Amino acid sequence: MILSFITWDVSPIAIPFGDGGIRWYGLMWALGIYACWALNERMYRREHCPAEWADQLFFWMTLGAIIGSRVGHCLFYEWHQYGQPWYLFGWEFTYRNPYIENPLRILRIWEGGLASHGGSLGLIIGAWLLNRYRFSRYPQFQTSWLWILDRVAIGVGITGALIRFGNLMNSEIYGGPTDLPWGFIFVRDGQTVPCHPTQIYEMLYCLVGFVVTGLMYLHTDARRREGLLLGVFLEIVFFTRFCLEFIKNDQEAFEADHLLNMGQLLSIPFILLGLFLIIRAYRRPLLPVVEKQPQSLDPKYKNK
Repeated sequence: MILSFITWDVSPIAIPFGDGGIRWYGLMWALGIYACWALNERMYRREHCPAEWADQLFFWMTLGAIIGSRVGHCLFYEWHQYGQPWYLFGWEFTYRNPYIENPLRILRIWEGGLASHGGSLGLIIGAWLLNRYRFSRYPQFQTSWLWILDRVAIGVGITGALIRFGNLMNSEIYGGPTDLPWGFIFVRDGQTVPCHPTQIYEMLYCLVGFVVTGLMYLHTDARRREGLLLGVFLEIVFFTRFCLEFIKNDQEAFEADHLLNMGQLLSIPFILLGLFLIIRAYRRPLLPVVEKQPQSLDPKYKNK
């Protein structure tokens, strides 16, 4: 028996103007990126890093997250079934991906579609490229791509929570029917029965990831154990995501007959990576403590 429920019929437009406006989803992406940058800027100052590193981080991580999220969605989720299967070298193919057939369609960002797994992969690639750039400019103070991601992971917890709030405002990626008192009827998506507000569940585990890794950074030697903060964050987020997918609706029709959906399959490599990083972090020596800030190479940061 349903005791109560929430009728969710909010507009996805945060700031209306003209025939449209600025959507909550885009606004939450922008706010999340800024929050992650601001946290990392404070951590960099705490650890006596060159002042310009925060701005470099903003550029590379934003690029990696957005490109990765878009490409990830197009390649992981945009599979559509053929009317009739086709064969190549004896193999039967039932599904097609329009973005593989026409890669330029990926640029049609106005059609929507971003994937968190792709964004995570984009952040990893962005951190690797950023580290290569820093390696060439700061030979006196070397870090690694894991050092970068350990600190980025803390801020990503806030970013992920804000993005899931944007999904809630869009009335999308929710769960199946529920008789729990906090079930949401997503009116704008045509629902008439209460469903699990899995966007809120995902906001909560992102915030747990932020709190746990943040406390580890501040009160333990975790920041000196390369890869530990990233590994813990990956375990919290992607193991919880894997379990939560059992009550979420499939995002695409091709997932309907699969034992595990695409979100779960993509979570498994990140869960294994997180476990590997945690074990590796405790088997390696602590990083040295940096007590003096290296001289900046950019004149505009000299007096900061």
